[in-house]
Amino acid sequence: MTYFFLTMAVLCEVVATSCLKASNEFREWVPSLFAILGYVGSLYFMTLSLRKLTLGTVYATWSGLGIVLVAIFGFVFYKEKLDFAAILGIALIIAGVLIMNLVSKTNVH
Repeated sequence: MTYFFLTMAVLCEVVATSCLKASNEFREWVPSLFAILGYVGSLYFMTLSLRKLTLGTVYATWSGLGIVLVAIFGFVFYKEKLDFAAILGIALIIAGVLIMNLVSKTNVH
């Protein structure tokens, strides 16, 4: 269940961050509401994942996967560019998250 909670935290954060652009600086109420609810949900699920995983692992996974997924969302839906350096950075973030979760012995209490 721990990784389910962490996955939900990441997905809520991605929805919230993606809605920020659509909120038009919080002038559009529907995307603004989704942004606020997404961040609340993200923090709630993050606290649940902290029952079993260390703070460093949770935060690295949450922020790292959030960065990757938001960048992909921006590329697909907002037609934002991803150059070679950005793609390399995304690959390194994914590698770091995988190493912390699969190889590191410090990721569980």
